[in-house]
Order: sequence, then structure tokens, then C-alpha cells
Amino acid sequence: MPDALELLKTRRSVSAFLLGDPAPSDADIRQMIEIAARVPDHGKLTPWRFILYRREQGERLSELLMPLYHARFPNAEAQRVEQERGRFSRSPVTIGVISKAATHAKIPEWEQFLSAGASTMNLVLAAHALGFAAQWVSDWCADDVAASALLGAGPGERFVGFVHIGTPKEKPLDRPRPAVDEVLSNWSEAR
Repeated sequence: MPDALELLKTRRSVSAFLLGDPAPSDADIRQMIEIAARVPDHGKLTPWRFILYRREQGERLSELLMPLYHARFPNAEAQRVEQERGRFSRSPVTIGVISKAATHAKIPEWEQFLSAGASTMNLVLAAHALGFAAQWVSDWCADDVAASALLGAGPGERFVGFVHIGTPKEKPLDRPRPAVDEVLSNWSEAR
């Protein structure tokens, strides 16, 4: 297991198409969710939850989602349609992260939504720490009300995204990252 700083320095997304077996075990998944839940959560609202999708459920999910996809994207190219058909079969495991942000007297919804995002990032980091790789995606089904309902979102809930998890089929390459001086500035009253 890499040390914490090395883990953070080496984490990178790996396309779901490049994630294979072995899949995380049930114990691995439970540990990832425990880690994903250790995020700032003002008011202890737990404004997020998780849904597990296994590769073997992908075909059934495709049967349910493809009519919605075709209705929304009637002119989609054949290659894109085939990619969409395999959305939940690409990686061994996909975990949907749902925001349950709701009106609260003291805690704004946007803060609750950020907590769900932090939870999603912790999930990605946990996968990396356990020797797996992950890709956090959203795409159309995260915003489509009917698709979200089919995937398990309830009224007032919204998908933050879907985290594909598996073992990389090849060593992932890093991409250029911004230089610190490009993204960090010192505060100054006069601008």
C-alpha cells in the first residue's frame, strides 16, 4: 500500500474500457464505502448514498436504459450507441454516488452537494489505495430524471456520478498537470 502522499501524487483516472479483473471483493467494496463516508459533513446529515452495480447486471441495465438513450439521442452514431450499450459492463464494478442534498435551516444545499463530491473523490482514492484504478464519470444518465430513477435515485436525489472500478489492463500514463504557479495566487486587496 503506498504512503498517503505517494498515493495522492500517483492517483489518476483510468478509462473504464481499460479496467478489468480482478474486481474488488465485497470486503474491498465495503472498505471503499467506509472511506468514502469519511468526508466533511456539516450537521451530520449524510447527504449522499451509494448504489453498487456489478458487470453481470450490465446487460439488464442496458435493456432498461437504451430506450431512454435512443429517445434522447435519436441521431447518435452507431459507434456511440454501442459504447452506451456497454456503459455498466465496461468495468467489473460501478458505484453510483447520489446526492441527497435537501433544504436545511442552517446548511445550504450546495454545501451538501460538495460533501457528496468529496465522498466521490474519497471513493476514487480508496480504490487506488487498495490497488485498483477508477474513473469518475457522469454523462447523460446522471442528469436524466427517468434514467436516474431506473438506476436507483429517489425523488429529490441526484447522481454526482458513477465510479467505475477495476484492475488496470495496462500501466496508466499520467497526463500533464497544471503548474502550481498557474493555479495558486496570493490574496491582494488591490486587484
